[in-house]
Amino acid sequence: MTLANTAILIACLLPIVCALLAKAKGFSRMGRSDGYDNNNPRAWLAKQSGWQARANAAQANSFEALPLFIAGVLVAQQMHAPQELVNNLALGFVAARVVYIGLYVANLATLRSLVWGAGLACSVALFFIA
Repeated sequence: MTLANTAILIACLLPIVCALLAKAKGFSRMGRSDGYDNNNPRAWLAKQSGWQARANAAQANSFEALPLFIAGVLVAQQMHAPQELVNNLALGFVAARVVYIGLYVANLATLRSLVWGAGLACSVALFFIA
């Protein structure tokens, strides 16, 4: 498996990390009226605010970013682009996504948008490096 393929796996796991962040505070209160409701998790998440709501939004955005990134890696590899460059762009995407999630949870919107753009640029660049 290439490093870029490993980056795909990591990128696919990032939304799960966001979901755990969004639900973490509620896990300790499960069974209480304000605790996490595993019978109706989406409704429970919809009631959250602050960093939990932002973590949930980061989860959705992480899923949205996946198709272009995965396609970019696969196209670059199919076109026999230099693997080191594919790996570097894939790692750049993952690094940008990790920083993006942190900035989203921390409510740093402008910086978050800039980092989002960097991740998008990595995904798009993968289509043009062959």
